[in-house]
Amino acid sequence: MSITKESELIGMKKVSEVVATTLKLMREYAKVGMSTKELDEYGGEILKSYGANSAPFKTYGFPGYSCISTNGEVAHGIPSEKKILKEGDLVNIDVSAELNGFWSDNGGSFVLGEDINNYQPLVDASKNILHKAIHKIRGGVKISEIGYLIETEAKKFGYKVIKNLAGHGVGRSLHEEPENILNYRVKTNRERFKKNTTVAIETFISTKSTIAVELKDGWTLVGNKGGYTTQHEHTILVTGNAPIILTESNGIWN
Repeated sequence: MSITKESELIGMKKVSEVVATTLKLMREYAKVGMSTKELDEYGGEILKSYGANSAPFKTYGFPGYSCISTNGEVAHGIPSEKKILKEGDLVNIDVSAELNGFWSDNGGSFVLGEDINNYQPLVDASKNILHKAIHKIRGGVKISEIGYLIETEAKKFGYKVIKNLAGHGVGRSLHEEPENILNYRVKTNRERFKKNTTVAIETFISTKSTIAVELKDGWTLVGNKGGYTTQHEHTILVTGNAPIILTESNGIWN
């Protein structure tokens, strides 16, 4: 979305604060023994309290208010009463919503309780790579350069990137141009970030897989070669200098 007037920026700030707050509170609410359905419903109540609509439900009819993926799932995990959170689980919560005609998107992976499975290094790599990538974005920077940075940094940590999931434009709908802010470089892509636009930047850092494959439920994505994947995401406003991180209050970098 291109921000052309103050009211649009205010609208994007409001909805971004809603999704950021929801993500932060859901992460804090998650407990061992809780179902992902209970966690999702808690998040749904927060969105409703702000008058916001779940973006995946409103846009795609997704069976939940948020996507909650655990352990070997890459993304789009369906909240379920049968999926019970356990000590040391790798959990990803992705919250996106619409409020007053504006849309925002954010997400984050974390280890629940004690890190008995040693997932924390993967979580930290994803968070750090997203931080580095976002702070390189300016109006005029090639989108492919950010993809190159993400993949290069992942390799430094001994990890891979998921190549068929990407960040995207956001604002007047959940997915807008540019539609593919990939986690790797496509040399033929000459598209550049534009000043005063809002985009969702997200990392997909994996131990083994490079492609996300859909399960029979029609939603849940897993890695083509197994392993584990972490995702972290912020909605930002691109400027001529450092970007404004609209969802910063979600605390994924804390």
